[in-house]
Amino acid sequence: MIAAVAELQGERVRLRPLAAGDVDRLTEIGAEPEVARWWGEITREYLLDKAEGRDDATAFAIEHEGEVVGLAEFSEPGENEYRHANIDLFLTSPLHGRGLGRDAVRTLARWLIGQRGHHRLTIDPALANEPAIRAYEAVGFKRVGVLRRYWRDSDGVWQDGLLLDLLADEL
Repeated sequence: MIAAVAELQGERVRLRPLAAGDVDRLTEIGAEPEVARWWGEITREYLLDKAEGRDDATAFAIEHEGEVVGLAEFSEPGENEYRHANIDLFLTSPLHGRGLGRDAVRTLARWLIGQRGHHRLTIDPALANEPAIRAYEAVGFKRVGVLRRYWRDSDGVWQDGLLLDLLADEL
């Protein structure tokens, strides 16, 4: 189910519903080696599906200083008794390490808990993606456990992931 979304204002970033006009810029960002390393190939078709609501995840363009600098998304799997939200994001490499990802995650988490009523959020970065893990932990996410051989890298080698979660009262 695709959620109706509004613009979300963080301290330094703005999240707005992903539009078809964002696809070219996000395809460029997805091709950056530090983004592609963790996300694999991000195609125009993949992003258009998200922008046009043909994807299970609901996506936002992340803006900083009026420019599209990344993508944040969430999905809401499970029935009512298991309902929670999963989130994910990527940012353009030149802005890594500046706190923008942390701001985007916190902004999205506040909305998912406050407006969508979720009691738990999850995120599952690659275990080796230590900068992302530090950003998520700075928001309040806690390590749940290692997901062994969770995803395949561009060489086809299985890599471990790390499951983190955040309960509503921990934000």
